[in-house]
Amino acid sequence: MKASKLVSPFRLSSLLRGQRTQFSPCNSSKTLPGFKPSIPKPLSLFSLLHMTSSFTKLGAPECSTNWEQILHQLKQETRSLHPKSSSAMSSHSTAALVSPTVHSNWVEDYGTPDACTYNILIKAACGSEDLDNACKVFDEMRSKGVHPTDVTLGTLIHKLCSSLRVKEAFELKDQWERVHGVLPNAFVYASLMKGLCGIGEMTLAFGLKEEMVRKSIQLDSAVYSTLISALLKAGRKGEVSGLLKEMSEYGCKPNTVTYNAMIHGYCKEKDFEAAYRVLDEMVEKGCKPDAISYNVIIDALCKAGKWSEANLLFQDLPRRGRNPDVLSYRMLFSGLCDWGQFKEAAFILDEMIFMGYAPHYARTHKLVEGLCQEGNTELLGTVLSSLGKGNVLHGDTWKMVISTVCKEKLLNVSELVDTLIVQ
Repeated sequence: MKASKLVSPFRLSSLLRGQRTQFSPCNSSKTLPGFKPSIPKPLSLFSLLHMTSSFTKLGAPECSTNWEQILHQLKQETRSLHPKSSSAMSSHSTAALVSPTVHSNWVEDYGTPDACTYNILIKAACGSEDLDNACKVFDEMRSKGVHPTDVTLGTLIHKLCSSLRVKEAFELKDQWERVHGVLPNAFVYASLMKGLCGIGEMTLAFGLKEEMVRKSIQLDSAVYSTLISALLKAGRKGEVSGLLKEMSEYGCKPNTVTYNAMIHGYCKEKDFEAAYRVLDEMVEKGCKPDAISYNVIIDALCKAGKWSEANLLFQDLPRRGRNPDVLSYRMLFSGLCDWGQFKEAAFILDEMIFMGYAPHYARTHKLVEGLCQEGNTELLGTVLSSLGKGNVLHGDTWKMVISTVCKEKLLNVSELVDTLIVQ
């Protein structure tokens, strides 16, 4: 007789939760209990600089005048430009990085660039996928006698490794130790390990961990998370327990990132029981699962055709102390559409739009197309009404509906339009 599989508490609760709590978004005009609108606080000019650099499209020509006005105001209000203000200004106006020298000279008109300014320039270049210019800024930084910091090295090596330019990353690390006499930190080592794992050099990646021990560099959860993720990706999940034990011996506790790496690895192998056990362990160790912890499982279940289990987990999130976010809704909605579960998908769509989350156009189009093919005019009208309320009814989708209605004579077009207006 075949032995029964052990079922974790989280898994069991999801399977038992078959009765959905009905949710009606009809009373959207009512104020939610305990809701208090926040009153925005006045922004200082320094805060405005940082906010503008974060939310405005970097390097946009129409923003140049605004920055000139802000800088002029700074000149009028202060005798000198604060280095951090210079950095914020640099991150905005120089992120296009057509010529690092031209940009840094522009910065020098308002103050001497410091390491923070150059770090922002380098980060902006890396964020724009312009690694070569980031290296030029780094060279200029050194030529002007500005000493690079850990942030400088970490940003460049992280980008080099993510671009699989691992050899250059190691050259930069060796140069840093040889020229500056400074040991790279754990973040740099984690980036190098991830780069090595990305090119299949697992042995070298573990060798770096041993190097950290020899050089008395503190091992952290990021290092172990990187190695655990690589082991699971390589199908070597039997070695994960050894790493976890080693973490404990070094006094390094697994954090949410570590556990999420394990959940992701198990889900890739479709070992959902193991993924649920990780959730149990997180709770037992006092590490609260975050949105990623659940979304990874929901997405994997949907892709594996287990949309019903994904839906059960989704519905159970509030009880677990975690409300679904926009990705939770999108993943479940996409999975339901992909597997032709249009009634369930329509329900999630309505709730998603009520929550203020926008679905992906391709999935809503697929849902409407499926309903047109089925000839389900009642549910079609409900879905179109939801899309209309959320202002996410795409023109191409509407054209397809009109074409189908006219061709199949499923419903009079004017009746359909009247239905949408009434709803």
